[in-house]
Amino acid sequence: MNADPTRTIVLWCPDWPVLAATRASGADPERPFALTASGLVHACSRAARADGVRRGLRIREAQARCPELVVEPYDPAVDHRQFEPVIRAVEAAVPGVQLIRPGTIAVRSRGPARYYGSERAAALTLIGIADDHGAPAVRAGVADTPFAAELAARARSAAAEPAPVRIVPAGESAAFLAPMPLSVLGDADLATVLDRLGITSLGAFAELTDEQVRDRFGPTGVFLHRLAGGRDPRSVTARAVPPDLTVRAVFEPPLDRADQIAFSFRQHADTFMDRLHAARLVATAIRVSVVDDAGHLLERTWAHPRVFDAVDIIDRIRWQLDGGGDPTGLHAPVVAVALDADAVDDVDNHERGLWGGGPDERVHHALARVQGLVGHDGVITTRIGGGRMLAERIIRVPWGDTPVGGERAVAVARARPWPGKLPGPPPSTVLDRPQPVDVVDARQRAITVDERGMLSDTPARFRADADRGGRFQEITAWAGPWPLVVRWWESGGRRLHRLQLVDADTRAWYLMLADGRWWAEAVAG
Repeated sequence: MNADPTRTIVLWCPDWPVLAATRASGADPERPFALTASGLVHACSRAARADGVRRGLRIREAQARCPELVVEPYDPAVDHRQFEPVIRAVEAAVPGVQLIRPGTIAVRSRGPARYYGSERAAALTLIGIADDHGAPAVRAGVADTPFAAELAARARSAAAEPAPVRIVPAGESAAFLAPMPLSVLGDADLATVLDRLGITSLGAFAELTDEQVRDRFGPTGVFLHRLAGGRDPRSVTARAVPPDLTVRAVFEPPLDRADQIAFSFRQHADTFMDRLHAARLVATAIRVSVVDDAGHLLERTWAHPRVFDAVDIIDRIRWQLDGGGDPTGLHAPVVAVALDADAVDDVDNHERGLWGGGPDERVHHALARVQGLVGHDGVITTRIGGGRMLAERIIRVPWGDTPVGGERAVAVARARPWPGKLPGPPPSTVLDRPQPVDVVDARQRAITVDERGMLSDTPARFRADADRGGRFQEITAWAGPWPLVVRWWESGGRRLHRLQLVDADTRAWYLMLADGRWWAEAVAG
């Protein structure tokens, strides 16, 4: 055991991700419901588990087990947003609250136990506070370490109705953990290796020496070995309470023009910036919430290539309200606008250099000024995404925005294998629209591809501007063809063929045969 174990109370709300998501979307939490991430079930409701749905199942398998399953993507921001009132309420009752994850928090038991009379009384009081602020059916665990306390809260009881509080007596955490399976450590690879060695429980794992574990499994294995033996080296660390940055403007009477609303919100934007400066923070993403007279909520998160200032905030509010660009195009008069920071950073990380920002700063200011004049969608930047066709790999997003799903989602898509994708290096110019071209053999006959994927003859001449009757050029080199089946699982799927060639001007062309016609996708050189 540790020389000074951290006696800990952990509060755990079962199925919190599902509860938060159903509250945000208005779905019924009593019906089969699942949240998905990366094509797998991330969390599911009790009704879904009753039909055999489990965490880690593929979506199709989960739907096969439960045809009535309602599926939504998992959004961690919803988890945190919905759980924030619970954390604040518990923090008002006891100091030093640590957020383990949305739905699970930890506090040191010593202070609350003295104040409320016992560990059980303190845990029951905190459960009541959490229930009053939106976290029902919370269960508490008390043990010598945060790891053991969380498992105590999650442990199933033999009784029909599980007790809301489970207390592991001081000094007995190791014995409490010993019969538990290795899966509770959260490391599937380690559990697989240990199982092959005949070690199937935390107690058996804890019997190994630190040296044996270190030599075989490294620092990560040593840390998990200490958890298994009730020697959790971690202590409860209170979270840094974020400053309240939210500003809200209420309009009476409601306003029905975007320019009026943006002008009326200027003072609140300045107040928002003052709060950021007081906390020595900058906002790299903001969330704007608009409520109209019909009770509809229009909420959007805006990103910035650098950091927001008051002018940028007003521009985003105006763009959000403009819709299609018509300042009078609101569906209903607006009664309130709220602004909050969705992502912040320390101001020291964004201080200007001694000699300024150079060309990058001038480019940013120029683009931001143009965007302010022509609108949010008037200045476009590009990202390279995933896909097989060259044109579909280009993702166009407004300046300062992030692509749908975020940069991480784009990076993951770009890294996928994508059978049929052209290898690098990419061509210098990808055409916005495929350009019709002609490829013929030495006898001026059009080159085609047969059912076996073979060219009808050797390509000899090439004409780029086929729709305008341009001149043919000699082909100096060529490679291909390569077949590509697009959306083969749909009735409208097509079989395409790609060909690469070099003309007499040493330009390399990437061609595609579709619907009996050659098209140019890109050109290099």
